[in-house]
Amino acid sequence: MPVEQADADRLRVDRWLWYARLFKSRSAAAEAVRGGHVRLNEQRVKPAHAVKVGDVVHIESGSATPRDLTIASIPVRRGPAAEAATAYLESAESIERRLRAAQQRALRPAFAPPTAGKPDKRTRRLLLRARQRS
Repeated sequence: MPVEQADADRLRVDRWLWYARLFKSRSAAAEAVRGGHVRLNEQRVKPAHAVKVGDVVHIESGSATPRDLTIASIPVRRGPAAEAATAYLESAESIERRLRAAQQRALRPAFAPPTAGKPDKRTRRLLLRARQRS
């Protein structure tokens, strides 16, 4: 879908999130916006709301660490990750939060089943629950 010159400085928030590779699909981005997990300039918005350079985006999706981003550019396509990373600037506090969360995850012990050998019913359920959490 070609972008008109007048609309080159604006883009739907769900599309921008997808272009910037913050969500795997546009529908997942739209669902997050609809669910209130994405705020634009401290306001709850709809997926069709237009974003522009300089807007502040706050993302709280699922178990991921919250991110505070400032829109640096409006991409024209969903390109490679290196290109997508230039679309936003992440705040220092947000980067620090993500690093702390990564360190805490690394310190967590790996799941060790309570029984040796073939898992019994209880162990299978524990393994399934552990896989769903990660």
